[in-house]
Amino acid sequence: MNFSERMKKLAETDKEALELIQLELQRQEDGLEMIPSENFVSMAVMEAMGSVFTNKYSEGYPGKRYYGGNEFVDKAENLAIERAKRAFNVPRANVQPYSGTPANFAVYLATCQPADVIMGQALPDGGHLTHGWKTSFSGIFYKPVQYHVKQDGYIDFDEARRLALAHRPKLIWVGASAYVRQFPFKEMAEIADEVGAYLAADVAHVSGLIIGGAHPSPAPYCHIITTTTHKTLRGPRGAIIMTTEKGLQKDPELAERIDKAVFPGLQGGPHDHQTAAIAAALKEALKPEFKEYAHQIVRNSKALATELMKNGMKLVSNGTDNHLMLVDLTTVAKGHGVFAQEALETAGITVNKNTIPHDPSSPFYPSGVRLGTPALTTRGMKEEEMTAIAKWVAEATRETEKYRLPAEKSEIAEYVKGAKREIRENAALKRINTEVREMCRHFPLYTDGTI
Repeated sequence: MNFSERMKKLAETDKEALELIQLELQRQEDGLEMIPSENFVSMAVMEAMGSVFTNKYSEGYPGKRYYGGNEFVDKAENLAIERAKRAFNVPRANVQPYSGTPANFAVYLATCQPADVIMGQALPDGGHLTHGWKTSFSGIFYKPVQYHVKQDGYIDFDEARRLALAHRPKLIWVGASAYVRQFPFKEMAEIADEVGAYLAADVAHVSGLIIGGAHPSPAPYCHIITTTTHKTLRGPRGAIIMTTEKGLQKDPELAERIDKAVFPGLQGGPHDHQTAAIAAALKEALKPEFKEYAHQIVRNSKALATELMKNGMKLVSNGTDNHLMLVDLTTVAKGHGVFAQEALETAGITVNKNTIPHDPSSPFYPSGVRLGTPALTTRGMKEEEMTAIAKWVAEATRETEKYRLPAEKSEIAEYVKGAKREIRENAALKRINTEVREMCRHFPLYTDGTI
């Protein structure tokens, strides 16, 4: 059954909703999805996500529910748990978190008291909002200490150790949302162990790479692992919290406290359809072909990074070890990410504007763009396509070189609005869009049931 055949009933009952779904499908079909935190699920995962499990309410855990009728929900959740434990080589897993931020919040609730000192990688340096950034709950309810990256883009371990020794955090995070090198689990574990802190690895971006053997595992080094399930893992939007053997050795009750933090601490009933889809995605991730997929993501990423630099683009850290890269646009102007993102979207290439380390502009108008290869690789694209894509990215970005953010803050919003209007009418970008669509036709998505 292809995607259109699954929409027959909706076509009968709600043509407006169907039209929006079809337009989004067309956008995904016709463009290059290069936001590194996005991917395409299989038809099997989509079917599990849309299953009758969406009808059930299941507060509690398998065998300990507050509602009746959970015999098969229990089995589905246990299936997802067992597959997660096998995939990540851990003894305990909780598959109920609704998404990544609630999962990380549960880690705080299980390990810290309000106002405890916590440490994480600074958001402008590639870190995650929930690792102590000032506008997040993690920076409001706890006392954050932030470590940074050096000029070469690698984490400054000397600074991290100095901060840990000076502030003695209760919890340290390793992992990020825009860090282009391998996550240094071993090095951060040495720092955490020295000060007696819990070490939590947030591997949301690279969990699929870890399962596929294309990135080192945090399991031997960290006490807790959190991940979303919809990035390189290629599953539904959800999350998992795992407790490692090292974590249980440090605190035998850690897994139970995490469970209590998720429910009843932060959430009510789990999304059972999401749990079933996580189980389906994990089964796919445990297959031998997923290993090849994970390694191809990295091969594509390295090839794309090399070609972007050949086309004159500056990359943070001069390359990548994983699935993503950061383009440094300060060579054009500070705060230029907003213009590059708009140009690339007009060209049919979806990326996101992003801060770069030591960004001279603000997070609202950052100086970089973040892009990656998971979704391209899911479509079957390889190194040859990365060469063509790099040329399009470079050419599209060059079309924005005349734009500069005004020095006066009050003038920025209106200037950006006008620039975007011009960019959307740019003939060169429209030509690239046509070429992008032609490439995409050779790598179809759901319209013929290929994924």
